[in-house]
Amino acid sequence: MNTTTNTNTNINPIKSNIRNEQINTLNELIAVTRDGAEFYGDAAAKAKSPQLQTLFRHMADSKNGLVGAMSREVKSVGGSPEAIGTFRGTLHQLYGDARGKLGSTDYGYVAELEASEDRLLCAFDNVLKDDNVAPQVKEAVRGFLPKVREQHQVMRDRKWAMEATKH
Repeated sequence: MNTTTNTNTNINPIKSNIRNEQINTLNELIAVTRDGAEFYGDAAAKAKSPQLQTLFRHMADSKNGLVGAMSREVKSVGGSPEAIGTFRGTLHQLYGDARGKLGSTDYGYVAELEASEDRLLCAFDNVLKDDNVAPQVKEAVRGFLPKVREQHQVMRDRKWAMEATKH
């Protein structure tokens, strides 16, 4: 293992690379999670069912809490947390709006939000499965995974329940 220190900055280049990888990885996950929080907030404002409005607000708050926790992790290693979502997330939100207008608004939002949970869980899992990701980075991501899985299960179960009752 090369532990040569850069004399100009007194930073171990290996540690610096791992730190940058951790910041970049977490920032990508922050952006995707932020997409979800914004989508849930929008769905809460537009859903017809008071029960779903409450669920969506809760999920938006939970996502924002996850964004906050990951942002603190980024700051703790000297990085700047991502402040915006992704373009893809904006497109999915627009698709959810259109789908909601064409059919059952509530089911349309639940279906799209469950799909966004699938994408978020997949993003976290991909980091953990990637052999090129440093163990320190995986450990940081692994700490957030239980909350991501819990949120995914909530929306998956809601979608299945709505499908079983034909919306």
